[in-house]
Amino acid sequence: MRTDDFLEVVHELVAFVRVAEAGSFSAAARRHGLTPSAVSRQVARLEKALGVALLRRTTRQLHLTEAGREVLERGRALVAAAQATLRVAEGHVGGPRGLVRLSAPKAFARHVLHEPLLAFLRACPEVDLHLLVDDRPVDALREGVDLVVRMTDDPPPGMAARALMSVRQWVLASPAYLASSGRPILRPEDLAAHRCLPLGEQAGDSLWRFTRGAGGPSPGADVDGEDEDDATVDVTVHGRYAVNHSEMRLAAIEAGLGVGCVPDFVARDALQAGRVVRLLPGWTIASHYQGTAYLLFPASRHLPPKLRVLIDHLVERLAPAGT
Repeated sequence: MRTDDFLEVVHELVAFVRVAEAGSFSAAARRHGLTPSAVSRQVARLEKALGVALLRRTTRQLHLTEAGREVLERGRALVAAAQATLRVAEGHVGGPRGLVRLSAPKAFARHVLHEPLLAFLRACPEVDLHLLVDDRPVDALREGVDLVVRMTDDPPPGMAARALMSVRQWVLASPAYLASSGRPILRPEDLAAHRCLPLGEQAGDSLWRFTRGAGGPSPGADVDGEDEDDATVDVTVHGRYAVNHSEMRLAAIEAGLGVGCVPDFVARDALQAGRVVRLLPGWTIASHYQGTAYLLFPASRHLPPKLRVLIDHLVERLAPAGT
């Protein structure tokens, strides 16, 4: 029997599986809203197409032939595969359901995403979430990740992108450190005379590059003494403590160990509480961990509901009004 011919009797194979599992034509017909004669004709067509008898019929009972047992085994596998295929399809149409894999940088996941994701899980009980917390660049297509959060000013080609929020590095010090140092910090060059906390990941981390005019002051900032001209300034900094963990670096700044750079979303509470002071607010320090936090995902005309609702949820919770 050719494959093309078999495809014409797939419905008959399903009917045979139903009859074999139900034990009779009448029982199979009742379960699926058909007449016994209609089900019997389907099984007869399958036997004719295969060229073998599948059932031995008696007045009281049906018995599977040897060929019938083999066809039933493979028919059950086919029906199970079809049902699994339909379940997969259901995850791409209708209501949101299924697993979403989301990758995000560590500090951003902890300080920004955690609460919105908990709210999402409460609102969408049929969606499961696997959060992968990793600071390295994640390749969504190669690594099988559905959504990736990345700080960048240039989203990669071939990916759809939704902006979540702006991320900036703030230069901070504690009030106690500034009071004890006796040296004001009005320009980037002044940092050379202060203790600073570099990341310590690479040899060049002690060279801080500042650009003037690429970001305005924030509440609580002191801008006295700053030049109005745009400029780029490189400063080599020194200090006793290098640490590449933003929360630990903030704790060291609060402890008075010196001047450090921390992402704004990590430092905002400490700034509002007065535990730290923002320095040089009219300058932007170069960092790979700033720009716009984008939600990246493979471009597709048919985005599964589970992804669409999570993307919309995060954008609604995090993106500024009007963006």
